[in-house]
Parts: sequence; structure tokens; C-alpha cells
Amino acid sequence: MQAFRNCGLCASGSLLKGRTDFLVARRNMAVLRLSAACVQLLKDKANVFCRSPVHQRLLRVPKVARSDTVAFSLGCSLCAVPFTQVENLSHESLIRRASCLVTDSANTYLSQTTLALVDALTQYAKALHTLIALQKRYITSIGKLTPAEEDSIWQVIIGQRVEVGDRLEECRRFESNWMNAINICELSAEAAYNSGAEHACTATKANLQVAQCKVEELRKISKKAEKKLAETKAEEIQRMAEYASSIDITDLEDIPEAYLRED
Repeated sequence: MQAFRNCGLCASGSLLKGRTDFLVARRNMAVLRLSAACVQLLKDKANVFCRSPVHQRLLRVPKVARSDTVAFSLGCSLCAVPFTQVENLSHESLIRRASCLVTDSANTYLSQTTLALVDALTQYAKALHTLIALQKRYITSIGKLTPAEEDSIWQVIIGQRVEVGDRLEECRRFESNWMNAINICELSAEAAYNSGAEHACTATKANLQVAQCKVEELRKISKKAEKKLAETKAEEIQRMAEYASSIDITDLEDIPEAYLRED
């Protein structure tokens, strides 16, 4: 049947063009011949089917039985079609879906704030270690530098201390956002559990644990660096006192300005 329709459409389209353009007359005739061949083929197939024993037996079946057979075959065909079962849109299901969306957004917020805080803590620890290295270099060179060299190294140390302060302020700012993300994730996990979305609750709690462990690890590294810097400052004060006691100080103005500067 589909072939017949295609042939009919081709023929009609070709004939319409042929009315205005005589140059395509041969093609129109070829299309007509092809259409006639298709019709003849369909007739032959129909005659073979009508002469078949199955068709003859179907003709002897009563009308009621034939209608039932058609209905049964149609029902079987519908049973073969896959249907997607739609979840009941009750209040509980809508709340459960909404809680899952909340947990997804909370996890995204937690991921971004954790990444920012971890990066800030890493940069802060690097700045601390750089300052420690400068302090140690200065301690080993006390009494060996000229006033110009001493002023130069102190300018570098002061600049690094400013860098450490900026990094620390950045850590505090990102930590505030991170704490808000922690609280939001905890609330969203509780809401997901109460609504019946246990999988969303479990995933959020797992993300919370990973984020807290990572931040705690970087905090420990920063604390160790701060402790090391404090020890270096104490060592510097002790070394300066030893150097001052080893020389004869007659005038306080002879003491370099760096020695009188408070850290």
C-alpha cells in the first residue's frame, strides 16, 4: 500500500509539471509506466492472497467471530507497545523531588566553596613558608650585612608579611562561605531524609565528610607553618640579643633600625 501511495504521488507530481513543461514528457510517461507496473503487482499479490486456503477459511468464519478476532489481535498489538509508568504526582512525590533538587544545589555550592577554601589555604601555607625562609636567611646573616643590604632584605620581609596577611584574610572570607555551605548541606540532607529521598541524603552526607576532611588536612598544614614561623621569630629575637651583647654598645643610635622594629 505504501508503494502504491509513493507511486501515485510521483505520478501526480510529474503530470503537474508536464502540463507546463513539454520537455519532461518522456519522464512523465516513464513514471506512468512505473505506476501501472506497481498497480499490477499489487493486484497480483491480492489475487494470490484471496485464493489462499487461509483466506477461504476466514471467509467462512461468522462476522461476530471475525470482529472478535480483529479486536483480540489489536489488543495483543497494544500489549507489545512499551508504556512508561508515570509516578503519581502526589504531594509526597513532589516534595521528594524538590528535596533532591535542593541537595543537588547544596552539593554544588559546597563543592565550589571547598575548592576556593582549599586553594586559599594552600596559598596561605606557601606564603608562610616563604616568610620563614626569608626570616631564617636574615638570622644567619645578622652582623654580616651592610646597612644597605640589611634594608634591602627587610623590605622583602615586610612585603612577604603583607602577602601573608592578605592570604589569611582571603582564607577567612572563603571559610565563611564554606561554613554556610556546610550548614545548607546539613539542612538539605535532613530534608531529603524526611521526604523519603534516602539516596540524596546519603550522597550529601558523603560529600560533607569528604569536604571536611580535605579542609581539615589543609588547616593542619597551615597551623604547622604558623607554629614554625613563631619559632623562627623567637629564634631571631634570641640571635639579635646575643649579637647585641657581643658588641660594645655606646650609643643607641648605632643600633640598626631593623633591630628596633617590632615584628
